[in-house]
Amino acid sequence: MSAPASTTLRAPGARMLELVFPKDTNYHGTAFGGFVLSLMDKAASVAAVRHCKNNVVTARMDGVDFHVPIRVGDAVALEASVVKVGRTSMTIRVDVYREHLASGEQQLATSGSFVFVAVDAHGRPVPVPPLDPAPDADPAK
Repeated sequence: MSAPASTTLRAPGARMLELVFPKDTNYHGTAFGGFVLSLMDKAASVAAVRHCKNNVVTARMDGVDFHVPIRVGDAVALEASVVKVGRTSMTIRVDVYREHLASGEQQLATSGSFVFVAVDAHGRPVPVPPLDPAPDADPAK
């Protein structure tokens, strides 16, 4: 039996799911902001690498808003997508949802933007490709 042929999927972003344990929380039993920011940075970096097919570094975190607390036992569902591209940089939007696993109910808990720069093996910035138009966008417009 031969191995299945490999395919390359063009992923427009990244999705992650993480559980919140007591070690990830403060004395209120809610997730540390730094824990959530770390997860957001990871999801954003995956989206950035998938877009530019290169190494990336975090350059900036912009406008991170904490909407509702995330509690021990909640799942954290993250969605990251590239929303803007410069010459060597990309802006990635990350939305974090707290999810009650038993019911599947989700609520937007945190959102923010991250800027990444694509770099070569020596850490020097390199150009990134433009954003693909939305699949439902009319190219005639």
